[in-house]
Amino acid sequence: MRLPRSFFARPVLEVAPELIGLLLIHELRGGERLVGRIVEVEAYLGDGTDPASHSHRGPTPRSRVMFGEPGHFYVYRSMGIHLCANVVCEPAGRGAAVLLRAAEPLEGEARMTALRGGRGGRELASGPGKLAQAFAVELAHDGADALRGALRLERERSARPPALAVGPRIGLTKAPDLPYRFFARDSPHVTRAAQNVRSSEYNSLAFSARR
Repeated sequence: MRLPRSFFARPVLEVAPELIGLLLIHELRGGERLVGRIVEVEAYLGDGTDPASHSHRGPTPRSRVMFGEPGHFYVYRSMGIHLCANVVCEPAGRGAAVLLRAAEPLEGEARMTALRGGRGGRELASGPGKLAQAFAVELAHDGADALRGALRLERERSARPPALAVGPRIGLTKAPDLPYRFFARDSPHVTRAAQNVRSSEYNSLAFSARR
């Protein structure tokens, strides 16, 4: 089921937990499909309160897409090594986005494993760099429409929302304790990290009150 752009034109901390359970789809040239269910994300704010966000100091050549129309991919190279795929949220100019951290493979797993150099199983897409590699995400996807393109997000029909957990983001030196990472609580495909023991069950009302 296709998502409306209005889904992403909301506060990023509302959108982020609702991305869990959505499908990430990449239709490759030749017709092969790579499909996975999103199981882990991280929110990055653009309101000046989040020093870990690429938008914290305003638009740059790298982060300009974050300030564009919601529902587009923001793709960048991290530490000069691997790519990370994000989705822009909130109205244009806000600079907010959600990092896609991990996915459960559903279709095209053999191709994903080949793209990952033979590394499959729980290591296939359990981390942002792994996810981007497994789904053949390229820098050319920076700014691409996440609703209608060959690489896109969709809602799974008749899917039950998973139980969620919330905790601190991973691998940050700035604002490392902000609880802006959301993940499917019982999924074996999420990032295996020490921060998981610091997570708690996600409740939207309690989370809003804590903020």
